[in-house]
Amino acid sequence: MTERYDTVEELDADATAAFRELMYRLADDEYVIAERDIEWQIYAPTLESDLALANIAQDELGHARLWYEVLKDFGYDETDLIWERDADDFTHSTLVEQPFAEGDWADAIVRAYLYDVAEDIRLHALQHSTFGPIRDRVGKVLGEEDYHLEYATNWLERLAADDEGRENIQDAVDRLYPYALTLFEPTDEEVEATIVESGLRGEDLVELRDTWHDRVGDFFESIGIEVPGMDLPDQYDVHISPNELPEHLGRDGDHTEHWASLLDEMTEAYDELGRDYATHIMDGDE
Repeated sequence: MTERYDTVEELDADATAAFRELMYRLADDEYVIAERDIEWQIYAPTLESDLALANIAQDELGHARLWYEVLKDFGYDETDLIWERDADDFTHSTLVEQPFAEGDWADAIVRAYLYDVAEDIRLHALQHSTFGPIRDRVGKVLGEEDYHLEYATNWLERLAADDEGRENIQDAVDRLYPYALTLFEPTDEEVEATIVESGLRGEDLVELRDTWHDRVGDFFESIGIEVPGMDLPDQYDVHISPNELPEHLGRDGDHTEHWASLLDEMTEAYDELGRDYATHIMDGDE
């Protein structure tokens, strides 16, 4: 039986490094996609969708907080984790930092669906983590992510009801799918191996990616949308062929030109107020 842990002090050096990277990946993805979703406020096609997306963004910020919270055990605070962190220290997928195609609601919904399916799959892979603070948080996050996924799915079916809507969805899939694959890129191959070997997560990124690809492919096919294939050699068992990936992956700290400007927007008020401390997000327990 794999040993279980409840505090970071119980982890050895390799598992500690792997746990820290896993938390950053989870938290950074959630935080950045929330910041992007906020941009749709007052611009969504209906008042109901405006409010729904605002609520989803709030949920994602809360999820980021839950994962960042665990990193306080390493002596970090919110200024270290967000406000004064260098742009290339963030390890989120480049999917979540991409700007929206102007006025393209299909972009927002396709992105949400690609991300939410990945989030659902990886959260289920964390349910039986050997680390207690991960297991304790997964249930809360999964409950809210179920709604996010249902929302995106319903909108895709609605948009796909006519030719123009399907064309808009297809354009968004073609544009965003390569970036979505970066959700399953490792931060570091050795660290990724330790994440699985130590039981922090139950499946490796290849298994998660393949499950995701099949699931989104089946759904998009059902609404008349084509998804790029992943024709890999049988022996290719690390991660996807570099030919299928965009130039910038994010997981390795290498981001697109859009990230620096988004981070500047995120930290603008903090910088303008001349602060060197944070007063929210991580204050108190939920």
